[in-house]
Amino acid sequence: MKIYTRTGDKGSTSLIGGERVKKFDLRVEAYGSVDELSSFIALLTDKLRAEPRFGDKVEELQRISSQLMTVAALFAVGRGGEGKIAPIAEERIVEIEELIDRMQAELKPIEKFTIPGGAVEVSLCHVCRTVCRRAERAALRAGEEHAIDSSATRYLNRLSDYLYTLGRCLTERLEVEETLWIP
Repeated sequence: MKIYTRTGDKGSTSLIGGERVKKFDLRVEAYGSVDELSSFIALLTDKLRAEPRFGDKVEELQRISSQLMTVAALFAVGRGGEGKIAPIAEERIVEIEELIDRMQAELKPIEKFTIPGGAVEVSLCHVCRTVCRRAERAALRAGEEHAIDSSATRYLNRLSDYLYTLGRCLTERLEVEETLWIP
């Protein structure tokens, strides 16, 4: 099978189910943002893989990467594709919440916003978090015009919280200073 089809040369693409839409369709924007998030999470995972003490986080991020493929597919469903992609299971959302809770239990509480930085790994968490928030906003915009699976947007919402908390956790594990925003 060839990688190129030439069917998109005039600015359209196919959704799951065969519906052809413009490449700037809100659903394409949503799954494109999830694809970008997946790439940044892969970069973060690769950076963490270099150190054995982050093995638990590497495993978590690999499971998340797999779920993001499902999120993207859910946003790519068009007419005729309904029911072809199973929603994100509630257990996956609960799993993210439990991961957040476990990390928070290790961290001192804060009452201010954190400023990204301190280590490349921490900064990458914040890049992932902000891309995740953008993907969520794109999905919500698409949901105003099209049927978007709510489990996928809920997953992204929890995932951005996970990525923020992961950044704080890595700050602690790397023993770098956490900078709080003092207005």
